[in-house]
Amino acid sequence: MRLLLTGGCGFIGSAVVRRLIRQTDHSVINVDKLTYAASEDALEEARRHNRHTLIQADITDAVAMRQIFATHQPDAVMHLAAESHVDRSIDGPGVFIQTNVVGTYVLLEAARAYWAGLSDARKAAFRFHHVSTDEVFGALDHGDPPFTETTPYDPRSPYSASKAASDHLVRAWHHTYGLPTLVSNTTNNYGPWQFPEKLIPLVTLNALEGKRLPVYGDGSNQRDWIFVEDHAEALIEIVSRGVPGETYAIGARQPRSNLQVVKAICAALDARVPDPAGPRERLITFVTDRPGHDFRYEIDPSRTEAALSWRAPHDFEHGLARTIDWYLAHRPWWEGVRAGRYAGERLGGVKSAAE
Repeated sequence: MRLLLTGGCGFIGSAVVRRLIRQTDHSVINVDKLTYAASEDALEEARRHNRHTLIQADITDAVAMRQIFATHQPDAVMHLAAESHVDRSIDGPGVFIQTNVVGTYVLLEAARAYWAGLSDARKAAFRFHHVSTDEVFGALDHGDPPFTETTPYDPRSPYSASKAASDHLVRAWHHTYGLPTLVSNTTNNYGPWQFPEKLIPLVTLNALEGKRLPVYGDGSNQRDWIFVEDHAEALIEIVSRGVPGETYAIGARQPRSNLQVVKAICAALDARVPDPAGPRERLITFVTDRPGHDFRYEIDPSRTEAALSWRAPHDFEHGLARTIDWYLAHRPWWEGVRAGRYAGERLGGVKSAAE
């Protein structure tokens, strides 16, 4: 297939690109705006591979999107481009509305016009896979069953509201126009190449440097964690074998509280790079909770596992170990991000305790 993938220089998108190039014969047209959180380095060998084409473009640019479809004639779309940082959405929601809502609308319209002109066979085979989040479902309390594909939407932040809106648009384009769309919702991802504003890399790097480890509230907020390469594997299965109009909940059955995650990182670093000043748990600092902080997210992936004969290979301990080893081995990359494009923004402050 020729896959048009948006956001392919982002954390999850680059994992998908790497897997497509390494383990399939598909070609990838990678459309990315190359914002602050994008990294061409994360493409690794795909960056110069003859089956990968990188196009710097904004998904809100209708002319550019139509031209890309016309020029590259994709067989499927994997739409991952999104603003995704909750704290940033609280500080400035406008860009989230533009990228996540308007951008998805523009891409849907470009895809619909292109799809309408395909031959019957190519039209039937075409897919538009929209990649979303479990945050659209709101929050779970103690004892609540995990989210499933049929959980009612109840977004709580500007970020999750913008993703919920884009999910609804994708489903509306399927039901109204017949566009063969797929939606997947997943939980917190972690792994190599994740931008340092997210919880696991942030805590890892701060702990390495002896900086405080800010944790919102009492650290009891819970998230379900999936290793990014496992998520990428599932996404490729969905775009390849998914049924149009269906939703797929992707999870790894690995819930942890934020405090458990932070302590696990401290223990893993202490075992690998002991700190002469003592165990790194001493650096944990509880800070004022952020506005509207959802208590718990957890996904029941049973239906997706059955439909795709797929299950996430990594448990949290093995995935975390691989992640920390990667950051220890790639110091020049994250030091460059911190010193250059990111210039330390948020990394030393209270708002660093983000997921």
